[in-house]
Amino acid sequence: MMTPLSPDEEAVVRALNRVIYVLPRAIDADMVREQGMPISEYLCLMHLSEAPDRQLRMSELAAACEMSLSGVSRIVHKLERAGFVRRVQYEQDGRWWHAVLTDAGLARLEEAWPSNLGAVRRHFLDHLAGIDLKTLAAALQRVAT
Repeated sequence: MMTPLSPDEEAVVRALNRVIYVLPRAIDADMVREQGMPISEYLCLMHLSEAPDRQLRMSELAAACEMSLSGVSRIVHKLERAGFVRRVQYEQDGRWWHAVLTDAGLARLEEAWPSNLGAVRRHFLDHLAGIDLKTLAAALQRVAT
């Protein structure tokens, strides 16, 4: 027989469901209002900036952004038109395309970073005062894997 959730467990599960829905939308709204950049574009630029040679295979970028390949392709196409990213064919195998962060893209990421940081703090981290963040991060990582 399954043990019912305790009131505290129920509260955590319900709050988590709400956070999963509300948090990305709140951060995205701030980013669009302050930077004219959705969080999905910011995340693509961020992951590219952290990659070796500032480039990732399109499928790797999609996985890093937790998006579909077609979704990330649309974003990269938009970022490419803006001059922030360029797509190059992988030299060793012409079947693969890489997204490469340009200098303009890195500059745009650095410009948008304070807005992202502010939104993340305002909508999330500021609400976790007094909580052991190392333990919380480890627990969330276990859940995610």
